[in-house]
Amino acid sequence: MIATILRQAPADRRASIAAWRQLTDILAQRGNQLGDEDIRRSLHALAVLRPQVPENVRRDCAQAVARHGRFAPLVAFYANDVPAVSAMMLRHARLPESDWLALLPATGAMARSVLAGRSDLPVGVRRALASLGAASVALPQPEVPVAEAPVLAAVPAEAPAAPIETGHSQISELVRRIDKYQSTRAQGGTARPSRAGFLFETGADGVVRWVEGITRGAAIGLSIAEVAIGGEPGTDGAAAGAFRQRAEIINARMILEGTPAESGEWRFSALPWFDPATGQFRGYRGSARRPQRNETPYGGPAAQNAGDSIRQLIHELRSPLNAISGFAQIISGQMFGPVSQSYRAMAETIVADAAAVQSIIDDLETAARAETAPSGLVASETVDIDAALRQVEEDLAPLLADQRVDLSISRVGGPFVARAPDANSRRMVGRLLTALIDISEAGTILVGQLVTEAPLDDMLQLRIVRPVPIRFATAADLLDPGFSPEGEAPGAAILSLGFSLRLVDSLARAAGGRLEIGHNALTLHLPCATPGVEAELSAQRSE
Repeated sequence: MIATILRQAPADRRASIAAWRQLTDILAQRGNQLGDEDIRRSLHALAVLRPQVPENVRRDCAQAVARHGRFAPLVAFYANDVPAVSAMMLRHARLPESDWLALLPATGAMARSVLAGRSDLPVGVRRALASLGAASVALPQPEVPVAEAPVLAAVPAEAPAAPIETGHSQISELVRRIDKYQSTRAQGGTARPSRAGFLFETGADGVVRWVEGITRGAAIGLSIAEVAIGGEPGTDGAAAGAFRQRAEIINARMILEGTPAESGEWRFSALPWFDPATGQFRGYRGSARRPQRNETPYGGPAAQNAGDSIRQLIHELRSPLNAISGFAQIISGQMFGPVSQSYRAMAETIVADAAAVQSIIDDLETAARAETAPSGLVASETVDIDAALRQVEEDLAPLLADQRVDLSISRVGGPFVARAPDANSRRMVGRLLTALIDISEAGTILVGQLVTEAPLDDMLQLRIVRPVPIRFATAADLLDPGFSPEGEAPGAAILSLGFSLRLVDSLARAAGGRLEIGHNALTLHLPCATPGVEAELSAQRSE
């Protein structure tokens, strides 16, 4: 029977589906009785037929044979199909423990995630899954049709010889533009000192193994699967994150070394490609171009902007952080299927931690801007500091309850209108209070005053009495990023007290104020914008 099926080449799609079902049924029922050569030929035939068989047919076949099928090679074959087919087989397959243990190394992360959700597997199999660690499993994701990028000119030896259908995608459009540019340049006979673009291909490990458009030494051996640190040749976190998910890479950043025409910053886009016969991931194919002017906000010399290095670091941090937070939200929301309570709890913790890190990144970015902003300028915006303070107190209520600290800030005078940007004012007040709450001992009261002294000063003042752990600390200690006061709360912010105070002082000075570190209190000074105060000060100056 099986020899007859293998001898006949399917004439059309209907014949391919029939052959797929017949081979699947025979292997499921009698696979253990067949010879090695028949098994090998049958699995190879299924691999060849798979592109012609619709996903819903493969899924139905998996559902039909999963419960009574006991043939491990067939289970392994279906386990490496798209997530919907793989999950249907792995949720119901019944195999001996020895077969499961032999099958695990041949499965991917998504397949293992389905097995990890089963409670009826043998103890040894569950122990083997646990030993692989959380990084070896992933939630099933919907299959996305992938359009292959064309390989031009010098095709590497490892590339499949069969022609590949090319869809209309961003990669093909970029390749078309590069080809047009190169042909135009050849006709015109003029050469630019800098390369405009190049094509490349990586292996399954993410290492570039073929390039066209630049010298081989500039890119061969470069990995798109790892993040380059400190300006070293390589790619950014967006590319590495997409590689791990076998997702499309769009306008990721790449740094090359080499001749002046090839070195420097590039933007590249790439698509994953898979073996047409087996569906095995083979690597990425893509194209690179020089960045446009609006894509390099941190490309100026350091002498012009000392905060560029911080902004570049922030740019590199945001992409992986957003990816981590996004996938955690997918898990906690069970968007791709049911997830156990323990995984959802972990995902919710990750989302909360990512939000906290995002706040820290925002503080770093604000500090970088404030560090290079001209100080002493009069802000055009006005803000009600009293209202901002009340909002901050409301936002900090959970932290105060967790730290068992009370906050008591009285108002003296008024109204409390300052000449400063609203967003920066909230950040100043919030960061100052948060830093002091973090270092306060449990059971204490953080005391302060919001003061407007019109006849004496043109500054609005927010005074906070020093908490006990920093009662006798010097100003140099308080502004030292490495300073850790005795009794600092275990849940204190990741950014140090010194950084927080420096940030507050920088923002205040950018608005024309300052942070004063006195013997008994820390005082935030902001320019007063109350009309009566300004009129009185104007009259005093005229006298």
